[in-house]
Amino acid sequence: MRADVSLKGVFPILVTPFDEMENVDLESFVRVVRFMAEIGVDGVTILGVLGESNRMVDSEREELIMAAVAAADGRIPVVVGTSHKGTEATRYLSLMAESLGASAVMVTPSKEAVPNEERTFEYFRKVAEGITIPIVLQDHPGSTEVHMSAPLILRMVNEIPRIACIKQEAPPTPAKIAALIGGMKERRVPVLTGLGALYGMFDLECGSDGYMTGFAFPEVLIAMVAAVRARRMEDAWELYRRFLPLIVFEQQPGIAIRKEIYRLRGLLLSNRVRHPGAQLVASAGEQLRSVITRVLPGVDITKPLAL
Repeated sequence: MRADVSLKGVFPILVTPFDEMENVDLESFVRVVRFMAEIGVDGVTILGVLGESNRMVDSEREELIMAAVAAADGRIPVVVGTSHKGTEATRYLSLMAESLGASAVMVTPSKEAVPNEERTFEYFRKVAEGITIPIVLQDHPGSTEVHMSAPLILRMVNEIPRIACIKQEAPPTPAKIAALIGGMKERRVPVLTGLGALYGMFDLECGSDGYMTGFAFPEVLIAMVAAVRARRMEDAWELYRRFLPLIVFEQQPGIAIRKEIYRLRGLLLSNRVRHPGAQLVASAGEQLRSVITRVLPGVDITKPLAL
């Protein structure tokens, strides 16, 4: 994927599997990537915030990128999260991802003691100058504590050609998506929905081009996007209504619930979260299984969902 290729559709953000000793479980990771390719996603994103990227050392990042690219085997693009508090470190991680075969990188801004939009612009510009693959600009103040205004993002789209997509996760997302799409007069790049698809249908109605998020049933998101593209809005809304309990339950803070869904789907051997992340509470696991049974009664979730 080069800079002139748009990132549209569904790009699940993948969990990073660990064994009970908190070592990276590459076998499970490869199984996840292959499963995603088989169900027809448009690409995958690894080493995101909820991929526990901040708990990885560089050698582990390298292993995971190589494993994802090999497992994808050219069938789907691999987007790699490369954000770091320092500009040079982000450039370094982005170059590493590019050299290992990543199709694009996902970058978030870095928090400063005194907010400065000009420095945020320079951060993205400098990172872009160091690579030749596209950048997904992630707007997620929930994790970065950086609030980027719509005018700043639009300026970056216009002046930094390497930015090829916006991952919009700044609530209220529908209004900001509409503002960004309406403001892209000179150059239009895709806008993808995040936040676990929590506001998914509202975002799609406002012009979102798909999803880049971690909901553990991406088949649902694929079907929703297909329905919207075909202007079958009521079908899309029906899917959203049906799966909203699972979307909401999974979107609770942390990553343990999502990892447990992956485990129940037969993709991970363990739902282990790397310390200091919280592990799954037994009562939450029981409630999750109850929600899945209500939403998908009698369905074998280890197989791709037929929707």
